[in-house]
Amino acid sequence: MDTCGGSERDAVSFGIMQVKTLVRSAVPEGLLSAYHYILAIAAAARYGFPSRRIVVIGVTGTKGKTSTANFIWSCLSAGGIKTGIITTANIRIGEREVLNAYHMTMPGPFTIQRLLREMVRAGCTHCVIETTSEGLKQHRNVGIRYDIGVFTNLFPEHLPSHGGSFDTYKKVKGEMFAVLRAHARKTIDRRQVEKIIIANVESEHAPYFLAFPADHKVTFAVGKKADYTAEEVRSDNSGVAFKVGGAEFRLSIPGTFNVSNALPAVVISKLAHIDNAVIARGLSSLSVIPGRMERIDEGQDFTVFVDYAHEGESMHNVLETATSMRAQGGKIIVLLGAEGGGRDKAKRPVMGKLTGAMADYVVVSNVDPYEDDPREIVEDIAQAAENAGKTRDKNLFVIEDRRAGIQKALSLASAGDIVLITGKGAEQSMVLGGKSIPWDDRVVVREGLKKLL
Repeated sequence: MDTCGGSERDAVSFGIMQVKTLVRSAVPEGLLSAYHYILAIAAAARYGFPSRRIVVIGVTGTKGKTSTANFIWSCLSAGGIKTGIITTANIRIGEREVLNAYHMTMPGPFTIQRLLREMVRAGCTHCVIETTSEGLKQHRNVGIRYDIGVFTNLFPEHLPSHGGSFDTYKKVKGEMFAVLRAHARKTIDRRQVEKIIIANVESEHAPYFLAFPADHKVTFAVGKKADYTAEEVRSDNSGVAFKVGGAEFRLSIPGTFNVSNALPAVVISKLAHIDNAVIARGLSSLSVIPGRMERIDEGQDFTVFVDYAHEGESMHNVLETATSMRAQGGKIIVLLGAEGGGRDKAKRPVMGKLTGAMADYVVVSNVDPYEDDPREIVEDIAQAAENAGKTRDKNLFVIEDRRAGIQKALSLASAGDIVLITGKGAEQSMVLGGKSIPWDDRVVVREGLKKLL
């Protein structure tokens, strides 16, 4: 877990990244797109088009995709349906789980197709693929025959990768739904698989995704009229409870925002004729989603969560959850940062302002600077936190080294406080100065807590 060093692997990784950067800048975009398309077709052919033999559920949106995929997996598994998932945080083939070590939500096409073939060979009948705009843009979805498309939500993010246009970003997301009816319906276990669109109608963008052709279209929402509506939402330190159509469900993962993430699992399970009691067991039994409000406990007298929150909406959600959970007089301490490498710069001041206003202590540190100047990134956030009322070296600390930043955040905590370590979740590497180095926030936090204790 060392965050520095000049190993041979790091040197090779740095060289590869430099070559990729040069290629992207030199090759026309149309030619690069054609290359990705051909590569995806070749990968599907290489592994025998495995998605033809498994029900593929695609989950897309801006936030909550990893949690949504894991809730779907847990409910289908509880119902006796062997399921695989590919997400930002983890990859599951039935009950076997590994962390996603690719530093990409959607790995390269050869990796995706290989994983799909492994799922088919392991007896999985369903697979959930977290499908990103970047993956769709690079045609990593080509050769994957989707059957169910889930839309979670849409917020301005990743816009630089889409020419700075939110409309382009939305249209790229729509490509997953556009291909639903492009392929013939499959027959899995002697049953014809219908094409279904499931959309969160709390989002003003839901009508766009529901306009694509499908056999069935199903809506969900929290506290708003929909085919599946969550009502009577109650939260406490151990999780969240809610009702859908009179049936009681409970999540073991904190945060009322997770109700919206769990609703697609309820919808898909009901479509698969799974009983409410089994769905309830599936939802409540999922106690850990790697790096998603994951509680780290080494016996300390304060609470620590590691979460992937890396943009304004998700940051607001975790801060709101922490506020509702903290003990009387308890403080909220948050560590955050932002990515470099051409990622969205506009979100930096947004997150700085939010944490400056909602947290008691703010520590700004590296996430993935890539080849960018880390100081510029952390200063963009820190200055916004200052504008929101924070004072440097009093309740605002700028510490570029992430390990040292995490240690500072932990050292500020006392009994009843809540510490949020955000930005990376369960990612297994950090890209610093163009070099990919091994990293896991959860491991570093555990090490830091042991030092304190």
